[in-house]
Amino acid sequence: MSHVQIWRAIDALAAQRGLTPSGLARAAGLDPTTFNKSKRQAADGKPRWPSTESVTRALAAAEANWDEFAALLAGRASGTGRSVPIVGMARAGADGFFDEQGFPIGADETVRFPDLGEDRVYALEIAGESMEPTYRAGDIVIVQPGAPVRRGDRVIVRTREGEVMAKVLGRRNDQMIELLSVNPAYPARELTVKDVDWIARILWASQ
Repeated sequence: MSHVQIWRAIDALAAQRGLTPSGLARAAGLDPTTFNKSKRQAADGKPRWPSTESVTRALAAAEANWDEFAALLAGRASGTGRSVPIVGMARAGADGFFDEQGFPIGADETVRFPDLGEDRVYALEIAGESMEPTYRAGDIVIVQPGAPVRRGDRVIVRTREGEVMAKVLGRRNDQMIELLSVNPAYPARELTVKDVDWIARILWASQ
């Protein structure tokens, strides 16, 4: 995100709630001048950025969340996007829950996320600690089965035995696939290609 984008998003957040930037700051319990245009640049011309705390308090005052703020950052109106099925990792490991392309069948719950322009995606709730601190248990990730993946991508992998895991894609050839964890307590894993059911690239995460 750029300096201009984040301040524009704050202005849009205030406008959506019928407030001025000063009014939003007051509603958040901040100094009324916190979001004023005069505070967005230092005397020497260097850009000033709002603190994470001030943005968090503004979102709470506006009864908005970080997903909506992300939409504003991208220039989309808050509340836009679409609903996609959400799956827990335990259920994702059940036999027969996915079709041949790796999409869930009969997911009951849905979640709304910023529309990234991808046709077929679904949401998965992270479990375990192997990807901490990047992803923590309970975080929601949006994945796209069939999307091209390359080394360094964050992915969801399902094995033929039904194990589902979030990993970073490491080395890959015709015989094996290396899967890396962000958490150093978890060593890298190597799976044979024939043991992997599918790999889906992570497009977006709600944290």
